[in-house]
Amino acid sequence: MEATTIKLYSGTKMELDSFREYKNESYDEVVRKLLFIAKNCSKKPELSKQTVEDIERARRRIKEGKYLTEAEARKVLRL
Repeated sequence: MEATTIKLYSGTKMELDSFREYKNESYDEVVRKLLFIAKNCSKKPELSKQTVEDIERARRRIKEGKYLTEAEARKVLRL
């Protein structure tokens, strides 16, 4: 994929930062998540609410340290 540069106001960047689930999450990943939610909100509002709740629940788990690293997941899954 080809990359591009976009101009954002600093306030917009700060708001995007608040949607990051982990420190090294790219802005492309954050924007893709927001686009996914926005598209689903117009198509299936009842599913969108559940998606937002699931994302918030996952973000809380990550902040609490309740997650597996890739290496741990591979071990559990025997990969």
